[in-house]
This record gives sequence, structure tokens and C-alpha cells, in this order.
Amino acid sequence: MVDARLPDGSRVNAIISPLAIDGPMLSIRRFAAIPLELENLLEFETLTPEIGEILRGIVKARLNVIISGGTGSGKTTLLNVISRFIPEEERIVTIEDAAELQLKQEHVVRLETRPPNLEGKGEITQRDLVRNSLRMRPDRIIVGEVRAGESFDMLQAMNTGHDGSITTIHANSPRDALMRLETQVAMANLDIPTVFIRKFISSAINIVIHTERFADGRRKVVSLQEITGMEGDVITLQEIFSFMKTGMDAEGNIEGRFRFEGVRPRFLEKFFLAGIAVPQDLFGPTAREG
Repeated sequence: MVDARLPDGSRVNAIISPLAIDGPMLSIRRFAAIPLELENLLEFETLTPEIGEILRGIVKARLNVIISGGTGSGKTTLLNVISRFIPEEERIVTIEDAAELQLKQEHVVRLETRPPNLEGKGEITQRDLVRNSLRMRPDRIIVGEVRAGESFDMLQAMNTGHDGSITTIHANSPRDALMRLETQVAMANLDIPTVFIRKFISSAINIVIHTERFADGRRKVVSLQEITGMEGDVITLQEIFSFMKTGMDAEGNIEGRFRFEGVRPRFLEKFFLAGIAVPQDLFGPTAREG
């Protein structure tokens, strides 16, 4: 079996007998030649204009973000979109297993892992690349997806001056994303007590954005939650907005609405210091639905 990348950026996976019992299988994952923009997500009703402005502010205020969701839920697409809000003058280092991010800034350093050769040597992991990226004077680090021990190094970078970093993780909910992150940090083979790992995560990550692919094929940002600290040995979250399903129409499309929870986010203080304005009534007790 082999993973490869075509000249146009498409990802290829090939597997043959005896691993593929019924014969050779070739899978190609193609990406759009023109990446989606925020306007496209608004058109697809993936989010609302108000949510778009919040995401813009989160990136510009240099909050650390983790995007969670299942396979095919639009995590990488959303990461590409919000990366557009990173200022042009900042130096960005991207780290991926297979390069698929499509950032448009000028100062982007793209790093990609390398699998071992036939003798099992020469492997370069995401953890190796995250460690190396810290020597490259990045303003922000973007890891396409954290899967193992690189989570520890990514969190360490977020805790040591690389604010505004972004990554994605496979998870079924924001809480599940934190549990998976905790497990991955433990995979770094460091003898760290669980409570300290959780404190490490809560101090490094500011925002968890959760995406979901519905049965009708549409993708939505279904929750944005802010990490507020620790209560005992539990990481505390507060939900800023969510998508509420209300039913299904005659054509099988999921119906619902976006709802702000009426809580005032702590990150508004960072918005103020960064000169980012958002409607104040958006987070009040009469928060709008859309």
C-alpha cells in the first residue's frame, strides 16, 4: 500500500493484493482548484454572517483554536477559510501528513511528513516537524491534524508565545476533542499526571469549533465553545453558539437554526485590546437566532 500526492495536490492511496483481497484499489481525493472562501460558506449556510465575524475576530485576536469533527465534516475547509484572516505580514508554518492546506499568504512555510522507506528508515513524523518549526521563527503554527505525540509539542508551542495557532482533530464533540487531545499527549510517552495534562490543555487552547456533516450531505459549524479554565480536575467549557436541529423537510434536508447561548465570552476582552468590534447585543440575553 502507498500514499502519494499528484502534481495538482490530489491525494492518492493505492493498495494491492494480498492486502486488498478482491484486487487492486485506487482512491483519489481531489481538492478544489479555487479554495472556498467565507462567502461560499455563507452561501451554503454552513454558518451565519455574525458567526463569520466572530471567527474573523478570533483569528485576528490571536486565540489558539482547535477545530473538531468527524471524517468529511469540513474541518480542513474551515481551517482554510479562517486562515484567510491571518495578517499578510505574519510568518506561518504549516505541518501536515499530506499537504492539502491552501493558504494564500505570502510568508507560508509548508512542511510535510515522510514515511519510512522499505527498510523502515528515514521516517520524519509530525512531531519532528513541530519541533523543527519552533526554530523557524514562526508567528503562527498550523498543524493540519493532530493524531499522536505531536499534540504535546503543539500545545507547548501555543503556551510559549505562538499565539493564534490552529489545528484540527477527529472527534464527535468538543468535549470528546479534549479527551482525545489528552490521550494523544499521553502518547508522547511523558510521565505526566492526568490533571497536569488537562491544565496544560486548558492554558494552551482558547476555542474549540465543532463541525458536522449531516445526513443530507450538508456541513455546518454546529458549536463554538470557549475553554474557561479548570474546576477541580475537569476542563470547563462554555458554549457561545450552537446549531439546533428542528426537523427535516420533504426533500430530506435537515432544518434548524443557529442559536447564541446568551453568555458573554471572555475572549471579548482580547477583541477589545486588538481593536476588533462585534455587535455587543450578539451575546446578551436577547441574542439573535438565524
